Parts: sequence; C-alpha cells; structure tokens
Amino acid sequence: MRKLWLFVLALFIIGLVACGEESNSSSESGGDEELTIGISLPSATHGWMGALIDNAESQAKEIQEADGINYVMTNAADPNSQANDVDDLISQEVDVIVMLPIESAALSPVGQKVKDAGIPLVIVDRELENDAATVVVKGDNEGIGVNAGEYFIEKLGGKGKIVEITGPPNSVTEQRGSGFQEAVEKTDGMEIIASQSGDFSTETSLEVMQNILQAQPEIDAVFTQDDGMALGVVQAIKEAGRDDIQFVTGAGGAKEVFESVRDDGLISATFLYSPTMVREGVKIAANLAKGEEPEETMVILDATKVTKENVEEYYDPDSKF
Repeated sequence: MRKLWLFVLALFIIGLVACGEESNSSSESGGDEELTIGISLPSATHGWMGALIDNAESQAKEIQEADGINYVMTNAADPNSQANDVDDLISQEVDVIVMLPIESAALSPVGQKVKDAGIPLVIVDRELENDAATVVVKGDNEGIGVNAGEYFIEKLGGKGKIVEITGPPNSVTEQRGSGFQEAVEKTDGMEIIASQSGDFSTETSLEVMQNILQAQPEIDAVFTQDDGMALGVVQAIKEAGRDDIQFVTGAGGAKEVFESVRDDGLISATFLYSPTMVREGVKIAANLAKGEEPEETMVILDATKVTKENVEEYYDPDSKF
C-alpha cells in the first residue's frame, strides 16, 4: 500500500511540474495575451469628423474580427475631457493608442505621458507640438493651402480681395493657412482682407461670415479650410443677397460640396482630405500592438484639387460625408 501511495504521489508531482512548465511557456510566448487598441477622438455625429469616427470604429471592428485585437473607443467634447480619456487609456495599460487631438498644444502634454508610459502613439490629422507620436497619419495640409492659393490666383487673374475662414488653433489650421498665404503673397494683386476662425463648424462659419459681409462691402472670393465651413459661408452669402463674390473653396471632400462643384454652384473647388485616413492609422496601430516596427513614421495623403473637370471621379452619392 505504501508503495502504491508513493507512486500516486510521484505522478501528482510530475503533473504539477508539467502544468507549471506549460503555464510558463504560454506566458513567455504571449500566446494567451490579449491586445487592445485605445482610440481617442473628438465627439461628432455628422460631417467630416462624424465620418472619421465611423471609419475608425469600422476598421477597429474588422481588425477585432480578423486578428482578435480588442479596442476601446472614447470621444471627447473638449481638450480637457480628451486628456482625461487618454489618461484612462494609459491606466488601462492598452497596447497602443490612436489619437486625433482636438487641439495640438493642449493635447501635447498627454501625448508625452503616453510616450513616457512606453505605449506606441499613432496621431491622426492634427499633429502634436512635441515628438511623442510614434507615427503620424495626415493629409497634406500645407499642400491644401498652396493648391488653393494657386487656384485663387488663376481664377482671379492675380488680383482680388479674399476672405479666409480658418479652423481652431491646431497644426491643421496653421499649415493650411501658411500654405495659402505663401501662395497668394507671391502675387501683389492678391489681398486677404479678413481672416477669422469658423471653428470647423458650419454654424459658426455662417455667423462669422455674416459679420464679415457687413464689414466688407467688396469681396471677390472666400477660402475656407473645411467643406463644412464652406457650406456655412455660402448660406451667409445667399441670405445676404451678395452677388460680388465669385467663388468659395473648401477642403475635405464632402458629398454636398462635390454636388456644388458639379452643378456650377458657388463652391467651385475643394481639396481632398478624406476622413478614411483614420483607417490607415488604426491598421498601423494594430501592427504596433503586435510588436511590429512601422514602415514609415509620417504618412501623408495627397491634397488633390477637385473641380468640375474631375469631380465625377470622387463623387459618391451614397457617401455619409
């Protein structure tokens, strides 16, 4: 009986050792480790940002189904809320964070926190003011401004009074504005007579343009840094009954703006800045979560000019944006 008991005990000990080795092996290989992407975006239900949010979640779901990588999505109404969201993602120890900063300066410190925590950071659209990002995915914002400026010079024959409607303080606004000014300042006859922020909002741009129209009796054309703002500007012009303004331009690629371009409306051109860019950001984040090195640290999409000549190439009647 004693020999039988010793034999059973030996088998039990061998089993425990084997289980321990299997557990260690699994832990070391990371085979059972679940990966998570944290996504921090502004809040929106429509327009360019609304479409970007939809694209981000759609891409994250596709990756979750294909690769088993989880995701946590947060949306914030202001920079302070977004900073808190990112702090929460850090505390959850996600494997990578994708962030579109509401404001570049305000979110740069929290971007540094992400870097200090050793978490890869993918920045989409608006850049930070430090080097916290592992990868930046954006459109060619300076190219949008330069291409728009050249378009204005061509359409106005090198002479005209221009109104500029900008976005809120961030890298996108700065780069689009500097590119536009760089282009038009090469021609002495081009003058920017007013420049105000429309906050990337149709409603705000409507109000801002109403005030500008009252203050400026003569305007030849309006450069807006966003398609939604262009729509607000056009509404203000129509309500005021102004017929001196020859054209308005936007940026983004909204369906309603494409329709204006196609149908000879007041918005005669826009410059591509697609909300689908976030899909690339989420894909890159998934690879970073898996420990892969990025192929590029800066991914820049072309700022293609869209006018009546090529609008049908980009117009999608079923687009949500």
